[in-house]
Amino acid sequence: MSSIVSGNQIAEIAALLGDPARANMLLALMGGRALTAGELARHAGVSAPTTSGHLAKLAGARLLTPMRQGRHRYYRLASREIAEVVHALIVAAGAGPARHRPAGPRDAALRLARTCYDHLAGRLALALADALQDRGLVMQDDGGAWITPAGRVFLEGFGLDLEAGASSRRPLCRTCLDWSERRPHLAGRLGAGLLHRLRELDWVADLPDTRALRLTRSGERGLVERFGLRPDWRCEVVAPGGGGEG
Repeated sequence: MSSIVSGNQIAEIAALLGDPARANMLLALMGGRALTAGELARHAGVSAPTTSGHLAKLAGARLLTPMRQGRHRYYRLASREIAEVVHALIVAAGAGPARHRPAGPRDAALRLARTCYDHLAGRLALALADALQDRGLVMQDDGGAWITPAGRVFLEGFGLDLEAGASSRRPLCRTCLDWSERRPHLAGRLGAGLLHRLRELDWVADLPDTRALRLTRSGERGLVERFGLRPDWRCEVVAPGGGGEG
């Protein structure tokens, strides 16, 4: 079987992603959670039969993975690589021509804190990255990021297993451009580990039917006490380009 990808194959995938209903389904799955066909239909704004056709095409192209649990069938993004493709399109769309759309509470919540597949995004993610760099625990330079020796001690003391997944090709620490803030937040195994630990401590909680996260009272206290977030971390960063649920 040839591993060489042709332009026709790329065009086929691009055509699948170019349909608004399918694009909205993929955006909904960028939260990292598996969703049912009914949930995806609501996000896409289409009927159940239409949703079934879209899901069959996305699964056939190996963009989605269907899973069955009891009587229910769930769908999730097939891999982190697919999530990265969707994220790159989100960033490109956000950098395009501005389109007027009244902002609502949902937009504010997404910009404050949200999931970017399996790691944290939004102003909270930027605040964490800034705090770790201010203390010399994680450093960023020229688009790269790495954990310092002091950072390893701190993060392991916070409950992260930095060796988990070390045998995979996924980097321990890397950056990911945040579409709403236009600055990089932390991704890789570190980013995923931080989000998992914040959920485990109940410092952030998932909101229904959205990728937005709610910062709990214990999270407010804990993040300031343990990470030393800057006092103005909630302030909006003015950035070029538009928004979108990415």
